Amino acid sequence: MTTEELLENLKNIQKMKCETQWLELKTAELDCPKRLYDTLSSFSNQDEGGIIIFGVDERKQFKEVGVYDPQDIQKKINEQCLQMHPIVRPLLTVAEKDNKYFVSAEIPGIDVSERPCYYQGKGRLKGAYTRIGDSDEPMTEYEVYSYEAYRKKYQDDIRLVQRATLKSLDQKLLDKYIELLKDGKSRLSAMDDETIYELMSIKRKDELTLSSVLLFSPYPQAYFPQLCITAIVVPGNELGNLGESGERFIDNERIEGNISEMLDSALQFVKRNMRTKTIINQETGKREDKTDYPIPAIREAIINALVHRDYSIHTEGKPIQIIMYEDRMEIHNPGGIYGRMKIDQLGKVQPDTRNPVLASALEVLNITENRYSGIPTIRMEMEKYNLKEPEFLDQRGSFIVKFYKEEKLEQKDSLSEEQNGLIMFCKTPRTRKEICEYLQLTSPSYAIKKYIMPLIEEGKIKMSIPEKPKSQKQLYYSE
Repeated sequence: MTTEELLENLKNIQKMKCETQWLELKTAELDCPKRLYDTLSSFSNQDEGGIIIFGVDERKQFKEVGVYDPQDIQKKINEQCLQMHPIVRPLLTVAEKDNKYFVSAEIPGIDVSERPCYYQGKGRLKGAYTRIGDSDEPMTEYEVYSYEAYRKKYQDDIRLVQRATLKSLDQKLLDKYIELLKDGKSRLSAMDDETIYELMSIKRKDELTLSSVLLFSPYPQAYFPQLCITAIVVPGNELGNLGESGERFIDNERIEGNISEMLDSALQFVKRNMRTKTIINQETGKREDKTDYPIPAIREAIINALVHRDYSIHTEGKPIQIIMYEDRMEIHNPGGIYGRMKIDQLGKVQPDTRNPVLASALEVLNITENRYSGIPTIRMEMEKYNLKEPEFLDQRGSFIVKFYKEEKLEQKDSLSEEQNGLIMFCKTPRTRKEICEYLQLTSPSYAIKKYIMPLIEEGKIKMSIPEKPKSQKQLYYSE
C-alpha cells in the first residue's frame, strides 16, 4: 500500500464509519495493542488477507487520533507477527495527516496448505481464528481439522470400521460390484476376490472400510446412526413457522440405508412433497406435468451431498439435511468446500475429491458419473425450468444448496401460466381457503401474499371488500 492509498483509506473510513471483513481498526494512540494475534490469524486464514489500520479510535466515532510513535509501533507489530505460525510477514506503510501519523499493516492470506495460521502462545486448536464479518472468531476444532485433512490428504472414506465384518455385508451387492469392477479389466479379472477386496479398499487386513459399509451394508446406521438424511417440510418460509393446526412439520422423515437406498428414498420424499402442475408445452403443444423443481437437479444435489460430505469422526454425528419451505428447498451437507475450491469456481474448475474411493466405487455402480458435471447439470436444469439460479453457500463447515421456486422475470407485462390459471380460477369469486387448495399450499395467508396480491396490484384480480382487505368474508375475483 502506498502512502496515498493509506490516506485514501482513512478518507473512506470516515465515510463508512465501520470495520469490514477485510479491514480492522486499532487506536494505538498511547501504545501498540498487545493482542493482535486474533486479527493476524483471521486475516492470514482468508484468501484475500486483510488490512489493519492504526490510529483510528472506533469508540470515539472513528476519530483520527494518530499513533504514539510510528517507528516503535512498526517494531512491535513485527514482534507480534513473529509469534504466529507460520510467521506473518506484514507490509507496513506510514502516512502523515494533520500532524498525526497513521500506520497500516497489510496481512497477506497464506496458502490453504499452510493453514491455519495460529498464535503459538495458545497453540493450534486455541490460537487459530477466522474472520466473520468484522469480528475475529475462534476456529472450531473441525475447521482446524479440515485444513489438516486437506494438507495431509486424509482419506476418511476408507477409515476402518472395527465392528463390521465381511459377513455383515450384503453379499449380492458386493458380488455385483466386483463383477462390474472386473468387466473389461483383464488384470483385475485374473485376481481372486480377496485380493481385490484389499486392492480396492473394501477391507484392510481383516477390517472393513467406511466406504464398503456405506455401499454394501444392509444397515450402515447400526455403526454410524447419524450418517443418514433428515428430511422435513416446513409450513412457511422459516424454521419455527407453524401450520394452521400448530404443526411444526408437514412431513418429517429420517432416511436410512446404504447410499443407493438413501438417494432413492430422498428423491421419493422430495417428489411427494412437491406440487405437480400441468402445463402446455409451447413447442409441442402437448400437456406436460411439471414439478416445482427439476428432478435431475435435485438428484445431482443429493448425490453430491452423499459423495462429497465430510465422513471424518468430527462430522459423523451430523446428518445431511433436506429442508423444504414454501418458497425454496435447501440441502445442507456436513463439511464445507474441500481444498482450494471457491464458490464462484464451482462447476468451472476441476475440484479436489474429498472421498476418492467412495466416488470411484459409485461410478462403477453407475450411480454417479464422477466427471464433475453435477453443478453444471444443476444449473442447466434450473435454467430449463426458467427458475432462479441455485444458490451455493459455504458456511463454517457446512455446504448448502438452495433451490428457489420463483421463476426468472422475463417481461413485466407477461403473465406466467400459473398466474393465468389463477385468473381463470377466480372468474368465480373465491375464498382464501379455495385459492390455497387450488395452489396446493398449506398457508392461506402465504398464498394470498405471494400469488394473489401481485395480481391485485396489476389489476388482474379484485377484492369483493377492498376497503377491508383482511376481512374474513373477503372474496377474490377476476372479470
